[in-house]
Amino acid sequence: MLLDQLATLSHPQRMGVFRLLMRRCPDAVPAGEIADVLGFKPSTTSVYLSALREAGLVTQTRQGTLRRYAVDMTGTRGMVAELFLECCNGRPDLCPPGLPDPMTRMTPMSDTRYNVLFICTGNSARSIFAEAIMRDLAGDRFEVFSAGTKPQSELNPFAVEMLNQKGLDTTRLRAKNIGEFQGADAPVMDFVFTVCDHAANEDCPAWHGQPISAHWGLPDPVKATGTDAEKQLAFQSTFGAMRNRIAAFAALPLDTLSRASLQSEVDAIGRTPETT
Repeated sequence: MLLDQLATLSHPQRMGVFRLLMRRCPDAVPAGEIADVLGFKPSTTSVYLSALREAGLVTQTRQGTLRRYAVDMTGTRGMVAELFLECCNGRPDLCPPGLPDPMTRMTPMSDTRYNVLFICTGNSARSIFAEAIMRDLAGDRFEVFSAGTKPQSELNPFAVEMLNQKGLDTTRLRAKNIGEFQGADAPVMDFVFTVCDHAANEDCPAWHGQPISAHWGLPDPVKATGTDAEKQLAFQSTFGAMRNRIAAFAALPLDTLSRASLQSEVDAIGRTPETT
């Protein structure tokens, strides 16, 4: 099985599909979205997904006529464990290097605060909501940042208006490029959350310090159409859903949870319904 799995992943395009699903883990992603993100024909994507399923690396579920695919964590963990035992004789000092123990607990990067970064594409609405809400609810325990993979030149006016209506401080908010947080002088993150599918799908370098990460995707209110009242309703819905998720995260007992338990908790928060 190990040789079959490695042979399957040796194909660059199949590896690309696998890497995308790992970035979205534990989400199940529609086949059409996978094809769009990677620029493959639907038939070609189907062939790659079939090969990954046969190798025990990907699972398939159906939602009506829609097929969704996710990483098979049992098969993937088995592959990594077998490779680790065979090539390194199980010696943690040889392979793999620098991985945090999943059973250790989180420790603050400073005396009092954890660093958390929220990422979306434009950094004009969803991640801005997250930054402002997190700072308001738990700014005494978290140093909060947001950024975009392709940030807008300015914040969305409906987003700013919504935050002002909620009485949240907007003076520190600005659209920022994710590159500000990837340099040698950037703060080391303890948590990184993507809040839109496009940002989660992008192949970004691994974060220094190996922070806990999760995908909390929400619909983009900027794409709402109709009257101003209808657009405001879309922003209100996104704001409410984001606040619920951040409130749940801020309530977690970080000092008592292992990394594995904490990862499970933040993944579960990302699967909560998108309702206010």
